[in-house]
Amino acid sequence: MSYYITDECISCGACESECPVSCISEGDEKYVIDEDACIECGSCADVCPVDAPEQK
Repeated sequence: MSYYITDECISCGACESECPVSCISEGDEKYVIDEDACIECGSCADVCPVDAPEQK
C-alpha cells in the first residue's frame, strides 16, 4: 500500500527532499506522490510537520 498526501498538506516541501526515490512532486494545490514509484518507506510521513502523508 503506497502513501498519498492528504489535504492537510501545507506545501512546505519537507517530504519531497526526504524521499529516497524522488517520487514526490509539487502539485497544483499540494504535493503528490507517484504511487507506482513509492517504495512505502515512510520517510515522507516521518518528516511532515502536519502528518499529511498517509498509507492507502
